[in-house]
Amino acid sequence: MKKHMMLAGLALGALAAATAAQAADKVTIQLKWVTQAQFGGYYVAKDKGFYKDAGLDVTIKPGGPDVAPPQVIAGGGADVIVDWMPSALASREKGVPLVNIAQPFKRSGMMLTCRAETGVKAPEDLKGRTLGVWFYGNEYPFLSWMAKLKIPTDGSAGGVKVLKQGFNVDPLLQKQADCISTMTYNEYWQVIDAGIKPENLVVFKYEDQGVATTEDGLYVLEEKLKDPAFVDKMARFVKASMKGWEWARQNPKDAAKIVLDNDASGAQTEKHQTRMMEEINKLTAGSDGSLDEADYKRTVATLLSGGSDPVISKEPTGAFSHAVTDKAKALK
Repeated sequence: MKKHMMLAGLALGALAAATAAQAADKVTIQLKWVTQAQFGGYYVAKDKGFYKDAGLDVTIKPGGPDVAPPQVIAGGGADVIVDWMPSALASREKGVPLVNIAQPFKRSGMMLTCRAETGVKAPEDLKGRTLGVWFYGNEYPFLSWMAKLKIPTDGSAGGVKVLKQGFNVDPLLQKQADCISTMTYNEYWQVIDAGIKPENLVVFKYEDQGVATTEDGLYVLEEKLKDPAFVDKMARFVKASMKGWEWARQNPKDAAKIVLDNDASGAQTEKHQTRMMEEINKLTAGSDGSLDEADYKRTVATLLSGGSDPVISKEPTGAFSHAVTDKAKALK
């Protein structure tokens, strides 16, 4: 009798476990770029079971040069995407109704890195220089900055010559450009690793120049926010993700190892990812996941002031919502 009761108990336990597994809500997140410490908080949350504890079954899809997150979500390939606000707002104006539901990154990591030997010491010294600039939506803070400085970007006298920069640092190393676009957590360190000492570089952080735009936010399709079950699912996702980011700040080396474990390409190194994690942690520090409206307004102003070719033609409406983060903060 006891044996039967024990077997029945085991069967019930197995059934309960299976039901719990089935009950986990599926979430697919599309990253903006390849697997690296820039997205460490999400990989940590999955690895440490934070998503599982929140009743979520999360799939993390890496990005790459041929992946446009707004297109992926518009086509039904993701529930939520990581994107920079310039790209998201431009996509929204073009008909993909993206809404920012959370903002894990509090600060921008974008900067212009120059060789000190060129004599560039201040922004006004950029006149007459060749500058490497990323495009595909990443050029907007730069164009806004130049407009603010009243420096033409068409190569005319008293202006700058813009070199369309690939996602590498070759133009600086090969002296094809005086300055290039870099992120605090990635390309800047590639320049250092190539043998140029920090004291031989001059950097201008977009954050310090007052033209930084909001990076690495979480975006969903507007229509989905009408569904309370979806808002609840995203609230659990955001809360667990922020727990992942907090863990990464406390354990940067271990977080970098978790990222490496998820790098199917095998292209990343522990040294680079650990350093990247430490730099990324500076950008997420102080964020509770909520989008600061002042940061949003600054980004919109920057995008609208892009000279003759602004990113967006008018101020957006409904481009962000605090519904998810408000609910996330109310969760125990």
